[in-house]
Amino acid sequence: MRDPYKILGVRRDAGQDEIKAAWRNMAKVVHPDHNQGDPLAGARFAEIGRAYDTLKDPKKRSLFDSAARAAEAKQNEKQNENTIMAQRQAAREAAIRAKQAQENAERVMEELARAAAQKAAAEAAKQPQPQQQQQAGAAEPAEEMIERIFGNQARAASGGGRARGFASGRAKRPEPESAEADKQTDKATESAKAGDFGKMADDEHGADETAAASAAVLQPLSLLTSFVRRFTGGAAPAPEKAPDQLAIATVTIEDILKGAWVNVDLSDGRDAGFALTPGTTEGHTVRLKGQGHKLTGMQRGDAVVNIHIAPHADFTVDGFDLHTVLPVTIENAVLGTDARIDGPNGPLTVTVPAWSGSDKSIRFEGQGLPKSDGGKGDLVVELRIILWEKPDDKVTDLMRIMKNGLFL
Repeated sequence: MRDPYKILGVRRDAGQDEIKAAWRNMAKVVHPDHNQGDPLAGARFAEIGRAYDTLKDPKKRSLFDSAARAAEAKQNEKQNENTIMAQRQAAREAAIRAKQAQENAERVMEELARAAAQKAAAEAAKQPQPQQQQQAGAAEPAEEMIERIFGNQARAASGGGRARGFASGRAKRPEPESAEADKQTDKATESAKAGDFGKMADDEHGADETAAASAAVLQPLSLLTSFVRRFTGGAAPAPEKAPDQLAIATVTIEDILKGAWVNVDLSDGRDAGFALTPGTTEGHTVRLKGQGHKLTGMQRGDAVVNIHIAPHADFTVDGFDLHTVLPVTIENAVLGTDARIDGPNGPLTVTVPAWSGSDKSIRFEGQGLPKSDGGKGDLVVELRIILWEKPDDKVTDLMRIMKNGLFL
């Protein structure tokens, strides 16, 4: 059977009067006598009747609500499992990509370090001896070295224009004095753009006279970053973010009402904590920035915690509303009474009007779960008529008389 609430078009907390009115209106519309040309009218009319039969009976309605909540919880659990499996697969794939990216970066760093070492050695060989000693005493920053090595080549490629960045205030290498020198410079520039560092270094002077001087200025990571900035015009792209890590936190209604601190196990030996805020209900998610998967070469992902509310002995949760059941004896249902119940925020007095049946609900506004907009849900008290523990002959005779229509 489909959801009877959806069939009749009523809310899950609808009272019996609303349910009955919805059933009557729909029954008039889909009645087979009014739709003789529709072969499906009879089936729709029967479906509406079954839905009303389920919702008008408190026991059947309670059983359906319990089964629906259990099915929804099972579906959510299955979705969480599928999501966790997908996240784990994504994490494995991301780890493989990160490892490949790291290996590629290491190869580029090695090529850059080799080319920069040979270029620095060639430059050092050209400089006078006092200047070499001065540079040997202080390591040259990576940005300055990249600019010094490639600055003149960039100026030559741009038609002799002024170099960018740090080169504007530094000594310049002599410009090429012949067409052959221009060709060599252009060739070196194209090699640098294409990433052929080893060939560019071999085409240059090929000197490797001062290994100590080159070792002092080589910082592979800084060189790689500076090189990327030099030839891309900006900072290196931010690393890819690792996938989110999913977790489930089971809390109580009392925890939500008082905004308790919750610790959740992230399944990899780590714990994470957070405070419950207004707007928390069943299925709510909390995102913890930077507390998810940690993979090499990637930004750390987030931890996404799904909130599950543990079953309560007195209340059930429907959105931000809380529902509870108040048993009422026959005489109190007929004559009316006042009853005391334990509400979520303390004791409450429930006034049961005379002639109240099991379809009666009494609503206390603002006694439910806190909402994110500052408001609160309601507490819905559902009346349930019960019999006395022991049979009473007078009540039995009265019911027999009422059933048979014998009124004295």
